[in-house]
Amino acid sequence: MGKNELLREVTQKANEWLSEVYNSETRNDVQRMLDSEDKSELIDSFYKQLEFGTGGLRGIMGAGTNRMNIYTAGAATQGLSNYLKQNFSDLPEIKVAIGFDCRNNSHLFAETCAGIFAANGIKVYLFESLRPTPELSFVIREFNCQSGIILTASHNPKEYNGYKAYWDDGSQIVAPHDVNIVNEVKTITPEDIKFDGPNELITIIGEEVDRMFLEKVKTVSLSPDVVQKHKDIKIVYTPIHGTGVKLIPDAIKAFGFTNIFNVPEQDVVSGEFPTVISPNPEEVAAMKMAIEKAELVDADLVMASDPDADRIGVAVKNDKGNYIIINGNQTALLFIYYIITKMKESRMMKGNEFIVKTIVSTELIAEIARKNDVEYFDVYTGFNFIAEVIRENEGIKKYIGGGEESFGFMPADFVRDKDAVSSCALMAEITAWAIDQGKTLYELLQDIYLEYGYSKEKMKYVVREGKSGADEILQIMANLRSNPPSEIGGSLLEVVKDYSTLKEKNLLTGSEIEINQKTNSNVLQFFMQDGTKISVRPSGTEPKIKFYFEVKGELISRVQFDEAEQKAEKKIDAIMDELGL
Repeated sequence: MGKNELLREVTQKANEWLSEVYNSETRNDVQRMLDSEDKSELIDSFYKQLEFGTGGLRGIMGAGTNRMNIYTAGAATQGLSNYLKQNFSDLPEIKVAIGFDCRNNSHLFAETCAGIFAANGIKVYLFESLRPTPELSFVIREFNCQSGIILTASHNPKEYNGYKAYWDDGSQIVAPHDVNIVNEVKTITPEDIKFDGPNELITIIGEEVDRMFLEKVKTVSLSPDVVQKHKDIKIVYTPIHGTGVKLIPDAIKAFGFTNIFNVPEQDVVSGEFPTVISPNPEEVAAMKMAIEKAELVDADLVMASDPDADRIGVAVKNDKGNYIIINGNQTALLFIYYIITKMKESRMMKGNEFIVKTIVSTELIAEIARKNDVEYFDVYTGFNFIAEVIRENEGIKKYIGGGEESFGFMPADFVRDKDAVSSCALMAEITAWAIDQGKTLYELLQDIYLEYGYSKEKMKYVVREGKSGADEILQIMANLRSNPPSEIGGSLLEVVKDYSTLKEKNLLTGSEIEINQKTNSNVLQFFMQDGTKISVRPSGTEPKIKFYFEVKGELISRVQFDEAEQKAEKKIDAIMDELGL
């Protein structure tokens, strides 16, 4: 589509938003964009509709079809309502749960959506105030709801908001429901949205649900005796202005820990995130204040959660006395290693246990599973896919843990999404367990590498905003498919996995096999002869293309850890230079 044609199309769409169906604030904002000489904002606001990706509906707040506002959220809710009534027409009552985080407009969007569900005759359980995403997932299952939503943009910058949709098992929606709902939403006009439903169909929930949830969280504990011995270890935790402030300190205390230090400035609930540029615990800047508090009190563990408290960030003291943030792969390694080790020690293994990891996460997770005779599954990025595996094996096999590289872990299946509430409490327990063995958490991680092999991972993303950026990302993927590198980092390319065609090809033997996934996805993976793994995929929730690197190395003792890290870091940097990143 040419630029003039695109401008005509978005102008037509924008003019439709000047009708009396939309409120005056929206109409004024659209008129401002139409009147502006620079049409880039107009184009970005209207060139497409927000669609469900790996994290649901997510976008910058503002007027337009490609923005988060009461109308795009309303259309999604009306479409979801229609779809629920089609799928559960045999039920006497359809029920949904609604949660929201600290972001600007999250409460407004949540109340708006509650009114729409109610106007469609659907029973609503609406949280009284902000709550963590994992608690919303729990409530769906606990209250036998058919669906649920939470208004959040996770760890995105403050300009964003979003809408995660869930099915009756407490999982984010997967195929075919995701596509079917999107198709339903596409048919919705502003006139179709039923706002302002009856209040009698909306029930406000709060502390009583918190108590029920925390009782479940306590069941995740595997070493209560160790916790009692080391209940006074020093733990620093920050919610980074988000929903974790509501439950995570209580969860850690429920496990039995007594010495928790907060960061008062970041306990302030705010969608402006005043102390950070980005509320993402993956970034050093976001955890800076928590680490400073840890240095002040000489903490054994530092933890943070993102605004909706599904991701967990962890910092530990290294052998030089400095606090460092461990990456999401390392966090997952600690969880999986601990869970399997403790279950074997306690003779809890029945032989039907399994774990789940995402395809872009470290292969060491699979190695731990293999060496301990625990079944593992590889899935696409997104905990909806982890939950899908659990659903398919319900009553047959036992889920004992699953995670991904982007700081998400789910230690139990009473939640069917990333769960920083349970994970923070369990990470505190793992720290106490390590101390009980005369180790720091950092030394425990090193020992896992010594036992199962060393690797280092790194992720690099390239941001491309707007319509032109989306086109550029698609072109990058097309180029990599048509011209894959024959050699990377001095090692031959051996295997290419293309999840868009579900084909795995060995370039050295010429053999080709099917990839065992139910659906296609725009992901490429390159496996080199030396064990290097490179994964590439466009983000499902942000204007980014992501490159994931994993390289192997040798580690014989803890003393050599720094040397192994430096060699691996240098190798990854060289590979990124080769790829022009």
